[in-house]
Amino acid sequence: MPRTSLDPAAVAAATARLVDVVRRAPEGRQPVHTCYVPADEVTAGTPDEWGAQALAALAAHAPTPADLARVLDLPVESAEVLHAKVAAKLAAEPVEDLRIDFEDGYGAPPTEDDDAERTARVVAGWLAEGRAPARFGLRMKSFDTAALRERGIRTLDVFLTALGEVPANFVITFPKVTSVAQVEVLGEILDLLGGDLRFEIQVETTQSVVDDRGRLAIPAFIEAGRGRVSGLHFGTYDYTAGCGLGAAHQHLAHGACDFARHVMQVSAAGRGVELSDGSTNVLPVGDAVEHGWRTHYGLVRRSLAHGFHQGWDLHPAQLVTRYAAVYAHYLDGARADAERLRAYVSRAGGTVLDEPATAQALSSSFLRAVDCGALDAAEVRRITGLDPAGLRALARRS
Repeated sequence: MPRTSLDPAAVAAATARLVDVVRRAPEGRQPVHTCYVPADEVTAGTPDEWGAQALAALAAHAPTPADLARVLDLPVESAEVLHAKVAAKLAAEPVEDLRIDFEDGYGAPPTEDDDAERTARVVAGWLAEGRAPARFGLRMKSFDTAALRERGIRTLDVFLTALGEVPANFVITFPKVTSVAQVEVLGEILDLLGGDLRFEIQVETTQSVVDDRGRLAIPAFIEAGRGRVSGLHFGTYDYTAGCGLGAAHQHLAHGACDFARHVMQVSAAGRGVELSDGSTNVLPVGDAVEHGWRTHYGLVRRSLAHGFHQGWDLHPAQLVTRYAAVYAHYLDGARADAERLRAYVSRAGGTVLDEPATAQALSSSFLRAVDCGALDAAEVRRITGLDPAGLRALARRS
């Protein structure tokens, strides 16, 4: 055995200073979207109503695969598959994640206590009947001012008191964060409320990307959350307005948004914190359904290409293009990705020599495809030779 000049005791002493980071993954699968619904509009039937409205939009504006192909500029053979899969998803599980909104979409009506208690009872009903979305929660008011802080904390207290036991798939969205102190205070409030409460930070201020000393702000936010931060959600319009962009340039494809998203990615990497892209306010309504669909479809595909697997949806008709874009993303590359994964597992080589990190990404992609319904486990096994357990083993390999 070759000798080295390093003293083993000195090496042990040096490495003992390293502290493992606790990486706590969010509960369950990551949803492909979050639907934001103003609290005063939430009823027991909201998820089903969103699905029914999305199916009605599909029937009215793209009743056949050929219509879908024309609207979204898709190959007809791809549209045949997508149309059937999207319709099935909208009928079975239209909403994967729902946020009861007590912030911008809600305002400050005098009935907020009543709406907090009522919507908590709605959620309790979903849970009792086994028909709650895979993930759900509420968006509280920001800590911008003393009045908003007081109102947001009170709403959270009223809601959670009325709900009782909080399920693992419940999450709080914390908007317009500007400082570590705000995150610390929310964490202290959640300590007082008890339970294993987790929250998403909305990255929608310039201070939430770069702090006043020129440092990346998000890593400190995550640390201040003491394990409670489950996600980072981008806020398109507050952020672009904060950057001084005019209304015509406030959109997800702007370079300013790309910068913020890249900061979110590098800040959250390896921390068990999920990422979600923002929304588009170009809605598929009235005479602009096709324009709204094309805009939304293109932005969702762009987000997926940038590594953001989740985004906001603001209108039921956007569910059509949310699932069309997500499914097309996974289906378009499925065969080529499967060949690369098979070659990696068999060590058979090929035209591409993949690293373990790429195998992780490939297997994670197939797991996401199964989770959302783009592919089923049997299809994935047929093309990759791997069952879900085998894919998970590759996805978790470090």
